[in-house]
Amino acid sequence: MRILLIEDEKRIAAFVTRGLEESGYSVDCAENGQQGLARLGEAAYDLLILDLMLPDMDGLVVLEKVRNRNPTLPVLILSARGSLDDRVKGLDLGADDYLVKPFAFVELLARVRALLRRGQSLPERLQAGDLVLDSLRRKVSRGGVPIDLAPKEFAILEYLLRNKGRVLSRTMIVEHVWETDYSGLTNIVDVYIRHLRSKIDDPWPDKLIKTVRGMGYMISAAEEREPAGSASPTS
Repeated sequence: MRILLIEDEKRIAAFVTRGLEESGYSVDCAENGQQGLARLGEAAYDLLILDLMLPDMDGLVVLEKVRNRNPTLPVLILSARGSLDDRVKGLDLGADDYLVKPFAFVELLARVRALLRRGQSLPERLQAGDLVLDSLRRKVSRGGVPIDLAPKEFAILEYLLRNKGRVLSRTMIVEHVWETDYSGLTNIVDVYIRHLRSKIDDPWPDKLIKTVRGMGYMISAAEEREPAGSASPTS
């Protein structure tokens, strides 16, 4: 997922960019409205995060121009202008959400996820090798054998499968599954991964969940893995 952030305050831009990138998103930054509009004309984005108090033009003017070009791009306004009038104007001009500064990053992240889900058609059937997850019916099977998972186990497995072949850090898993940035929860991820492995890996010879030392976890089947000599996951 690629996000454009239009924000002139360097400290806030760096904070938001770092947090979103650590959560698995690709982020481009623009310091003013003209630069942001230029970037929108050069690349496709899944979400725009827009400050209103920009040095060259009002963010609401930027929003109008964005909506004229791209009526469906999700837009989250992030601004210190928090009056009722400002919020109503922003939403009336086409913003999908409005978050007032100062803000908690965990709330920003939750709103980003909600906007991206709203504009995305996610596949219902996810698969790695002979492991199949049906997100609509909340069912999991491997080799045709049904597997019962607890709700958090299911959520972690679904997140891994939606990012198949990609390493997910413990922090990313916590923020996605528990919807919090509380670092004290990261150790519980290891516990749930052990539970998952006991159900979907231990009875089968091909182990799907891999530990990438110092980074996190990933899921992939044997035929989907890179040849020897590439990055080195461990079981």
